Amino acid sequence: METTEAGHADVIGWFEHVSEKACKAQRETLRRILELNSGVEYLRKWLGTVDVEEMDDDTLETLFTSLVPIVSHADLDPYIQRIADGETSPLLTQEPITVLSLSSGTTEGRQKYVPFTRHSTQTTLQIFRLSAAYRSRFYPIEEGGRILEFIYAGKGFKTPGGLTVGTATTHYYSSKEFKTKQETTKSFTCSPQEVISGGDFWQCTYCHLLLGLHFSRQVEFVASAFSYTIVQAFSLFEENWRDICADIKEGNLSSRITLPKMRKAVLALIRPNPSLASRIEEVCTELESNLGWFGLIPKLWPNAKYVSSIMTGSMLPYLTKLRHYAGGLPLVSADYGSTESWIGVNVDPQLPPEDVSFAVIPTFSYFEFIPLYRQQNQQDMCSDGDFVEEKPVPLSQVKLGQEYELVLTTFTGLYRYRLGDVVEVTGFHKGTPKLSFIYRRKLILTINIDKNTEKDLQRVVDKASQLLSRTTQAEVVDFTSHADVTARPGRYIIYWEIRGEAKDEALEDCCREMDAGFVDHGYVVSRRMKSIGPLELRVVKRGTFGKAAERCVGKCGGLNQFKTPRCTTNSVMLDILDGSTVKRFHSSAYD
Repeated sequence: METTEAGHADVIGWFEHVSEKACKAQRETLRRILELNSGVEYLRKWLGTVDVEEMDDDTLETLFTSLVPIVSHADLDPYIQRIADGETSPLLTQEPITVLSLSSGTTEGRQKYVPFTRHSTQTTLQIFRLSAAYRSRFYPIEEGGRILEFIYAGKGFKTPGGLTVGTATTHYYSSKEFKTKQETTKSFTCSPQEVISGGDFWQCTYCHLLLGLHFSRQVEFVASAFSYTIVQAFSLFEENWRDICADIKEGNLSSRITLPKMRKAVLALIRPNPSLASRIEEVCTELESNLGWFGLIPKLWPNAKYVSSIMTGSMLPYLTKLRHYAGGLPLVSADYGSTESWIGVNVDPQLPPEDVSFAVIPTFSYFEFIPLYRQQNQQDMCSDGDFVEEKPVPLSQVKLGQEYELVLTTFTGLYRYRLGDVVEVTGFHKGTPKLSFIYRRKLILTINIDKNTEKDLQRVVDKASQLLSRTTQAEVVDFTSHADVTARPGRYIIYWEIRGEAKDEALEDCCREMDAGFVDHGYVVSRRMKSIGPLELRVVKRGTFGKAAERCVGKCGGLNQFKTPRCTTNSVMLDILDGSTVKRFHSSAYD
């Protein structure tokens, strides 16, 4: 059997080779995609009956980028809906699509479906192997060790055409590739499938923690998809460690774990362990009393080498708390990808998350880059935060220090698809660019896996405003929002200034209407699992938004230039809003 070290050398050798010839690999990748999906309805619309196999790579790349338009999800949505409804003719791919993934965000108020094929799980397995290989250079781990992995797989559902729909992680955690990944990397998650797919955030997390402590001496590192989840998990531990200790001591499971399959699976693994419970109690008493839980992870998992998760972009606000829990353990930023495609691997895991960039894997998809130039005063609270664009360029033409929006052409049927991610080229690994994720374009509300745009926010506020107008004599004058990541759990706050009188019952209904109105799957799942808290509506005094505008005039140069930001992190504006709040309501939509 291949040793782990030899396997690491092989996969790194492969990536070093394709990185050196990244431009050639990109053209070959485009050819493979087009040959694989030649003749599908969408490509015939733009390329006609062109014989792909007869063209050289350069000509094919030029033809493709000149004839096939750049699109958003809305442009491909009619094709994907036909697939979801059961149409089996080759619309986007020659390979039949039987599974759809839920991508973050929405299209026209609907959840976004993305085709999911075997290629999706295979590239996930490949990047996990590659990432583990690079991490092992700096943080080698013992073969056969455990991972305290806070992972969650939601429940899927069927489309009218019978296709299975779920998140990409749900598909992956239920795939044979997930088991293969553990066997290949010689690292095994502490929790069984019944915990991973339990569907209740609190119960799943409690069991992850319990089993993580049960296997504490074997745990080599702590991981989750997002740093937010790790912070939430250890916040839950602070409040429930005594119950977990009691369960370990007695080999039992709290009565608050009510899911039968989860209970059975966990009880089959644990045994009474009074000595371990005593050690945990001693450590936790010290952590709680004297250290404010600083260094919780290395004190309870003494053999852990590092903490790994996505820590860039919208996850940066959680780093302070994560470092507090990690003590001196290294924080290793996980790789860069999306539901649509994996993009880059972290080849420098020793760097702090703030300095991490990701080397593009040129064989996973065909990448294009739209050059973006920031508008003047974009960092102001007064600006709309958009960019001036230029024509897209291939990977071979990207420039150091330039910001771009990513465009993908994938094996799974997305052609010149705008991802919406804004990245900066920070360097090169051999011949492939290294990208730093800046943020999601047009995204304004996000806490965890949720992603809501200004359009999504406007839609839910419009519906709630209409409800207010129908049931009272009041109307919404202005509004903004804020993703409160300091709360436990994080939650959305929406600020309203209203004209007229409205009873509290009517405003409570509006609050509930807005919370239930966000249809982004990441938000819905997070609310159901209680990893995002109830939306809060705050009603401010009349004139509050005018006061905020006046404070902004000095920066923006005139009141007529002020545009209320629909989401704000500006401390001055938040101080004005919070200081002027007269009523607060919490949603009961998911109670």
